[in-house]
Amino acid sequence: MTETEAQRQKEIQQAEELLFAGPQALGFVKGLFQGHFVSDWVMPYPRIAAGKQVELDKTLKELREFLGAKLDPVAIDRNADIPREVIDGLGRVGVLGMTAPAEYGGRGFTQMANCKVLEEIGRRCASTSVFVNAHHSIGIRALLLFGTHEQKQRWLPKLVTGQQLGAFALTEKEAGSDAANVQMTATPSADGSHFILTGEKRYITNAAIAQVLTVMARTPLPGKEGKTSITAFLVTPDMPGLEILDARMPKMGIRGTATGRFAMRDVKVPKANILGPPGKGLKVALTVLDFGRTTFGACCTGAAKTCLELAVKHANTRKQFNKTLGNFHLVKEKIARIAGNAYAMEAMTTITASLIDRGLEDYMLETAMLKVFTTERLWECINDAFQIYGGSAYFVDLPLERMLRDARINQIGEGSNEVLTSFIALVGMRGPGMEFKEIYDTMLKPTRVGGIGKAWSAGMNRLGATVRIPDVPVRSVELRSFGNQLGRLIWRFNLAVNRSLIVYREPILDLQLVQERIAGAAMDLFASTAVLSRWDSEIQFGQGNGEAPNQKNTAAELFLRQSFRRIRNYLAGLNDNDDKFILKAADSALR
Repeated sequence: MTETEAQRQKEIQQAEELLFAGPQALGFVKGLFQGHFVSDWVMPYPRIAAGKQVELDKTLKELREFLGAKLDPVAIDRNADIPREVIDGLGRVGVLGMTAPAEYGGRGFTQMANCKVLEEIGRRCASTSVFVNAHHSIGIRALLLFGTHEQKQRWLPKLVTGQQLGAFALTEKEAGSDAANVQMTATPSADGSHFILTGEKRYITNAAIAQVLTVMARTPLPGKEGKTSITAFLVTPDMPGLEILDARMPKMGIRGTATGRFAMRDVKVPKANILGPPGKGLKVALTVLDFGRTTFGACCTGAAKTCLELAVKHANTRKQFNKTLGNFHLVKEKIARIAGNAYAMEAMTTITASLIDRGLEDYMLETAMLKVFTTERLWECINDAFQIYGGSAYFVDLPLERMLRDARINQIGEGSNEVLTSFIALVGMRGPGMEFKEIYDTMLKPTRVGGIGKAWSAGMNRLGATVRIPDVPVRSVELRSFGNQLGRLIWRFNLAVNRSLIVYREPILDLQLVQERIAGAAMDLFASTAVLSRWDSEIQFGQGNGEAPNQKNTAAELFLRQSFRRIRNYLAGLNDNDDKFILKAADSALR
């Protein structure tokens, strides 16, 4: 085995251990890759229980009043600071401990309800929504999920009120999207009572204003000389040796957030401050990011709705050539696209949040898709609204200039969209890939133990998905044709995945342009399903209230039509593309 092959095998083994160590339930997205429609994950469209909805509505009303009176996004951007008055107010409303149990002073809200809260903040100020996300969705959430009873009792009461703030410290010079490359070390003391942390972290939201930081560091594996793994630690800024190198790193957007850089120089952290199992820090990080990516989607949805409001207002009032802008088809096209995207973003966020609330397992693909989809769509929405406003959008007296700067980080933060795109494709293809491997291995060695039975089962699964078009169980007669089209696209998608695995086999691990098309088709299949489920639920709810059965939703219909077209184009591009010439041109430029 060559050095390159050995490294590849090591990378595959690390990925297997990290991503596939727990229960591997057939979730919705994994089902798509195997040609199935796992309907109970997405239909019927989830709703917040009536009693909880009343409580949520009351909270949203209080939040809107507070934000209207106290939140000034222009001043936050200009001063590069979220005032303590705003943070305290968010704490009083309950935003900073929204999903924490009441026993620790939290509100005990579901993730769906929490997303509605973050959407409301995302409508107004990206800096504030990122601050809340960093404190609650990835800061407090790690403690909620992995903390011991003693750790929760010690830290949570002050964190949920905002009396203390949280931060999540993973990123380093060599570790960003490549989370496994953390270099900060945590060396156990001779008596085992504490660990000595050394290294630097950067681009950490809330770093200089947090009183509790979840820090990822590399610890030795007991009994394995020279081997290390990543462990999560709870760190406080008063520990000797922790030095803030840059409290507020100047940046292009989300200027109100305190994005910092700090060093730990032989910082003694008690063993009791280990968060989660020792050596399982990456599991802590990836699990927490599932929650953060969901509220990330909610923040983007709120901003997209603001784009729609701004675009409609301007198109109805601004006149050119003796007509309001809303009369021009190219402007109508942009407004329609924003409306369809905002509807889909909300639907996808709601369904993904419901998976967490239902206690389902293994929704990493769904949350990764939500993050990529909503951040890309928001960028498109802002660009469309910006163009509708024309030159006036470029000046700082309108919010679009700030929204444009704020939104650019979304496609990079919490896992770059390129890395997540490859992740979606490769993890999704693993299921059918393992079945093909089972068949192939049995063909090479028919006598291996259990081989014939496993190969037969795998072969029948692959054959069944090839000859069966999945049923999409919409309840509304008006939507049956869309359901049938969606089912047929899932069938075509599965055939395309099968063909790619057969043609490329293991080298597909490096073919990122192929991965991009497969992931793009899968994301649009998920988004279309979310839109169809929501539209179906709205029709059923309306008919239950005596509304006309032919209720239309033009934004939903437009999105479905355009999404279906994108899926077909992605699949066609697997065979008809310029990949070879793209790589040649890039290699030529890179010399």
